[in-house]
Amino acid sequence: MRRLFRHRCWIGLLAGVLLLAGCHRPAPTPVPENGRVRLVYWTAPNPDELALARELVAEWTAANPDVEVIVQPIPAGQSSEEVLLAAVAAGTTPDLCSNIWPGIVEDFVEAGALVPLDRFPDFDSLLVARIPETVREPFRSRDGHFYQLPWKTNPVMMFYNVQLLREAGFERPPRTYGEYLEAARRVTADTDGDGLIDRWMGYRDIRPIWWQRYFDYYAFYIAASGGRTLFDREGRLAVDTAASNRVFDFFARLYAMGAFPKAVWTSAGSRFLKGQLATDFTGPWHLIWLEKHAPPTLTYDVAPIPVPDDHEGPVYTYGDYKNIVIFSTTRHPDVAWRLARFLVSREADRRLLERTRQIPVRRGLLDDPYFASVFEKYPILRRFAEQAAYTRSVDSAPDLKEILDAFAQEFEAAAVFGVRSPAEATRRALRRIQMILDWNA
Repeated sequence: MRRLFRHRCWIGLLAGVLLLAGCHRPAPTPVPENGRVRLVYWTAPNPDELALARELVAEWTAANPDVEVIVQPIPAGQSSEEVLLAAVAAGTTPDLCSNIWPGIVEDFVEAGALVPLDRFPDFDSLLVARIPETVREPFRSRDGHFYQLPWKTNPVMMFYNVQLLREAGFERPPRTYGEYLEAARRVTADTDGDGLIDRWMGYRDIRPIWWQRYFDYYAFYIAASGGRTLFDREGRLAVDTAASNRVFDFFARLYAMGAFPKAVWTSAGSRFLKGQLATDFTGPWHLIWLEKHAPPTLTYDVAPIPVPDDHEGPVYTYGDYKNIVIFSTTRHPDVAWRLARFLVSREADRRLLERTRQIPVRRGLLDDPYFASVFEKYPILRRFAEQAAYTRSVDSAPDLKEILDAFAQEFEAAAVFGVRSPAEATRRALRRIQMILDWNA
């Protein structure tokens, strides 16, 4: 409770800092004497995305010589969200950023840190033309405005070692919990006879860090519940407890049988390359790393994450969306919006696919001939694009990190170490979340 109190007080301080700075209603300043407007644009720190951002900005500024854009990676920190919150508190936010996790937007909105994008005359037409209707509404904030432009999604799917599963008797990847558990029993082994397991069905980072649960509890909860998130459309807590219990139980069985190691590794990817892991739950950005490092002997593919044995219908997963925002500290919101529009153009989206293997949030992506050659060149990428239609993001709720942290703590207790039953873990998480919601009420 003390941690929550510190967090809420800090958000209040953010709001005070921004209001005192006069950032709530930015007014464009005159163009400098040299005739150029200056923007600062923060992008994700990974090299491929940073290189793409610089390339796109160079082209845009060549066509807009009155604007200078400084492209910078988000400064280093434990997570981009913490770095951005610190920048908001210090008044050092960039003009725009394209690495925004939707779960932090409501905290920014509450602090007055973002420009509402629907203030721009062409926002609605762009949103309708670009974003599928089923994806649009979850990104509307509680006050009815849009503060984020949906840009890209990275569906969490299951990479698998084709040869390992084939040797275990599986000609196709396991689709259900039962099939996955059976594959785990056959794959997990001590291959060198030293008495220690050295080949596993999979691996997950067991540290109780909220964002690590994207790739196990939360993605699997979305799948097990048929595409539900944690809240309903009215903003009320609506966790599918049966689905949550099944997810905790599934992972508890895997850890109990030794199919997932209770260890923290610096690089699970290298173990996948060596044939020590049969599966890995991650997103399409992992394709570039595999293309660079996978030995010729490794045959891998990708499939939807497993679902309960009685599951019917499509398999949903977590989409790991990253969106574009304009911060209220900007002196040139209209110019920043022009740049944002360019970053979601068809040409920019095609390069996003080619250069980073990430999926743009774009209507008709798979049917547009303009993108066909990319999917022909990278057939596994097409499966991620197909999965993108069956993804969910996070809910538009304040203190979402605290809410996800409740599940992270219970995942460690119930799934990894088995000190609580799945049902008890779900109950405890919901009790803590209700306390967070009551505090915000």
